[in-house]
Formats: sequence, structure tokens, C-alpha cells
Amino acid sequence: MLEIRPAKSTDIKGIRKLIDTYAPQRRLLSKETVTLYESVQEFTVAIEDGAVVGCGALHVLWEDLAEVRTVAVAEHLRGKGVGHQILEAVIDRARAIGVKRIFCLTFETEFFGRHGFEAIEGTPVDPEVYSQLLHSYDTGIAEFLDLESVKPNTLGNTRMLKHL
Repeated sequence: MLEIRPAKSTDIKGIRKLIDTYAPQRRLLSKETVTLYESVQEFTVAIEDGAVVGCGALHVLWEDLAEVRTVAVAEHLRGKGVGHQILEAVIDRARAIGVKRIFCLTFETEFFGRHGFEAIEGTPVDPEVYSQLLHSYDTGIAEFLDLESVKPNTLGNTRMLKHL
């Protein structure tokens, strides 16, 4: 039976394994293990028979804006609704904390499109927020802002946004 729940620190090794499966294919960005531990509270996981078989993270960028990151499902479960359950849990979490828009960078445009994400051009924030976000060292924020320093973006994927 599949369980969808917030990640625990003990799930990081399983999340690491999923990332290591997709990063060499350039379908996900690799992350340092220490970064995964530091952001464990951002992750939702799918657990089957005690093992992490899926993950997704919600990273807050600003008062009304967050990014969906690191959505991955074990190959043997792709196409079976696990990613859908994870993404719905992440979206629910975004709503619960007051986020009004969620952003993602993805090759899986059809998957995210089925969940209400739309491809975007430009940066959908006002100039004041834009200037504040420029102070972040986070690569995801640089890609959201469509900064020249990350062009073409790290993986060459599509920028998408969903209004909640």
C-alpha cells in the first residue's frame, strides 16, 4: 500500500537514490546530500513497503510564491498515479501555508499541465519583489527570474506557473 506523507530525515537516503536515478539523464538537478537534509521539511514522499518510491518538494520563494522541486517517482511506478498524489499533496501544502502561485521548471509539461500549470515567459512578479529576489543565492530563483546568468536554464526545461 502506498503512503503519501511529509518526509522524515530518515527518508533522505531514499530521496537521494531517486535523484541519482534521474540526474544523470538530466531530468532532475542533482543536489548535495547536505542540502537535502537542510530542506527535509520541504519534501513530501511516497512510501511503499517501507521504501521511498517518490518525492516532491515545495520551496517558498516569496510571500505568495513557491516552487515545486524534485518531483520524482521510481521508474517501476511511473504512470501509476504516484506523481499525481505527490504533486496534489505539495499543492495542498502550498495552499495551507498561504501561497497563491506555484512555479516549476520541467520537461514533464503534460504532467504539470494536467494539474493546471501553464508555460510562462517573463517574470510574473512586480518590480519591488523582483529586486528583492535578486538577493537570493538560490539557482531556482535565478531561473524563475529568467536571469541571463542561468540562460539557457540549467536543464533546458520549461518554466510553468499555477495560480491557486
